[in-house]
Amino acid sequence: MRALNQKKVIARAMQKPKHPRIPAPKLDTRLTDAEQFLLPTYKRQPFVLTHGRGAYVYDSGGRKYLDFLGGIAVNALGHAHLRIVKVIRREAARAIHLSNLYHNAYQGPLARKLADLSGMDRVFFSNSGTEAADGALKLARLCARTASDAPDKPAAKHRILAMQNSFHGRTFGAVSVTSTEKYRLPFAPLVPGVEFVDFNDLADLESKFDDTVCAIILETIQGEGGIHAVTEAFWNRARSLASQYGALLIADEIQCGLGRTGRYFAYQKFSSKPDIVLVAKPLAAGLPLGAILTSEAVASHVSPGLHGTTFGGGPLICAAALEFLSIIESEKLLANIRDRGAELREGLAKLAAKFDFIRDIRGEGLILGVELSIDGNPFVAEALRQGLLINCTHDFTLRLLPPFIITRAQVRDFLRLFELVLAKTPKSVSAAPAQAAASPRRLAQSASR
Repeated sequence: MRALNQKKVIARAMQKPKHPRIPAPKLDTRLTDAEQFLLPTYKRQPFVLTHGRGAYVYDSGGRKYLDFLGGIAVNALGHAHLRIVKVIRREAARAIHLSNLYHNAYQGPLARKLADLSGMDRVFFSNSGTEAADGALKLARLCARTASDAPDKPAAKHRILAMQNSFHGRTFGAVSVTSTEKYRLPFAPLVPGVEFVDFNDLADLESKFDDTVCAIILETIQGEGGIHAVTEAFWNRARSLASQYGALLIADEIQCGLGRTGRYFAYQKFSSKPDIVLVAKPLAAGLPLGAILTSEAVASHVSPGLHGTTFGGGPLICAAALEFLSIIESEKLLANIRDRGAELREGLAKLAAKFDFIRDIRGEGLILGVELSIDGNPFVAEALRQGLLINCTHDFTLRLLPPFIITRAQVRDFLRLFELVLAKTPKSVSAAPAQAAASPRRLAQSASR
């Protein structure tokens, strides 16, 4: 009997495959649903992010990533900040939305706070930065129109000067003042009367400015364009020409404002103010909120019915924004931004001395760009493999937008991971547009400013 049982066992064993079948990975229907039903407007990574805590996010497989992108400058307090969570829970139980036909408890106080911080007088709340840009263009055209202008024709003063290499958003008005052709050309013809000026080129600015210009719009630090800051000379000349010709100077600080540079506003490094400031991304700590900040002179042209919004400035969102600004102050985050930014730049300068394909390091505070002489996209992919979130803009600039709460230890961790990324990424043969390569010595000097 025992011998018979042994024969059965041997027979069954011989029938089994030599290599056990590995079960196929379970298909994530959330990804297939997204692929089938979403408009294909983004090249998303093939995994699902599920939650975050502080400077880290996690995917559905439990993998942890150091977040140096921050939702593209949105998550300035990192993820799940306890004070923000508390405010959202409290207000969600009270009123999520109340029409702008009525006052709510937080819109006025938030407008006052933003006016105090910016030196502006009046505020309009929108849902996003691109809507704020659209609203600012409307204000510029409104202020320029006179009684002698025919109501059914463009005003004599209607031209808008925008910058080469700019990005102001995706709505029709905002994309009309965005220079990059891949964003513009599929939707042409766009809003008429827009002309582009070479960024930081005084001669080009002066040649295109006259009394038909109603506004000049610029990013104080170009974000999507590769982290390029406006020079003091260009800012001052734009301000003086706008004043001379009765035009408005519009500062787009949607990405670089509200503390990102170590100041509440990047233009505050200069002695003169704009007429309009645009903010959005971090304003409500991850909830959708933008704002137009402007002077009393501009606001005096506005009357009920000329502009509006359904959702802009709701009670829950404005309460979160007030708490965001309070956290920046109480946790002394502006000082942290300056200190951690200096540490990052020092570390990046050292890496530039080791990797000759790093061409330049730009930015201020916690908005930094590392320009490469080769394609930057493979480095983003390798960063993901190393557990690091960054992105590439303008094909050759790695953009770093860590949260304001970043610690010294996390800066060290980033520099360690980033060095691995630079070392391990296969180097593409495609080269950046020709320009003078930056030496390691120049990079070190630049990083110290």
